[in-house]
Amino acid sequence: MRIDENKLRSLRLVLFDLDGTLLNDNGEIGQESIRLVTELQKYGVQFSFASGRLHSALTQYADQLHIHTPIISLDGACIKSHPDGRAISTTFIPQEKVEKAVAYGDLYLMKYALCHADAIYFTEHNATIPDLMDKFGAKFIEVDSYDGLFDKTLEILFISDYKEKLRYVRKKMSFPYTWGLVTSYSKSVTNEGLYFLEIRKKGSNKASGLSKLIKYLRINIRETAVIGDWYNDISLFETDAIKVALDNAVMDIKDRADIITHKNNNQDGVAEFLDMVLKAKMRK
Repeated sequence: MRIDENKLRSLRLVLFDLDGTLLNDNGEIGQESIRLVTELQKYGVQFSFASGRLHSALTQYADQLHIHTPIISLDGACIKSHPDGRAISTTFIPQEKVEKAVAYGDLYLMKYALCHADAIYFTEHNATIPDLMDKFGAKFIEVDSYDGLFDKTLEILFISDYKEKLRYVRKKMSFPYTWGLVTSYSKSVTNEGLYFLEIRKKGSNKASGLSKLIKYLRINIRETAVIGDWYNDISLFETDAIKVALDNAVMDIKDRADIITHKNNNQDGVAEFLDMVLKAKMRK
């Protein structure tokens, strides 16, 4: 697919998904992408991430790319500046709903944890959580109890090998039993036979995070490009940004893309798009 070069020339912000997009399967950023980010920064292009990871698991990559733009973490539930870590936007789950979810976790003997901006908290009963969660680079902290942690929870994470239990809790934490939450049910990528349930406040997704970020930066959505590969990127691909899918992206992402790279994340596919932008900027 081709896109109007004037749109590439007008870009002021590029937003990366991390896992499966900017990072290869070894968790590394391609050298050509690093070089091109540096070059484009000279033209005033800003860069940021929109990831399901915690903020603290993203900062090392921001440092590697010399990014000083606020970062969207936890799929839009948190936006914090970098490097000072100042909160731009946090979407906390109401305390009474966190308590309700925890009660279900205890009742059905499921493993669960409370996710805050920079750490995932778990109790001794949930001690296997750090080994089972697909939260790459997350900081885990064991606590004696969840008391005092309910009011700053951005995401509740459940894990079980019983799909029926998770589906039941998902139902009970959704409308009409509970209002104002969004749930996400998925299979573990790294642990076969395990299933996850993630609960956040309704309206928390990558697109809402992007909307808040560009308002903060005073950048128009049409001056923005988003790059992704997975289902949690779909909300970004329903915006008016330039939408870039890597070759390894799922079809639901490719179907919504303006550009599909010829290369995948292990071939530094992001650099393919960044090179297009740099060439457009140089011809300005």
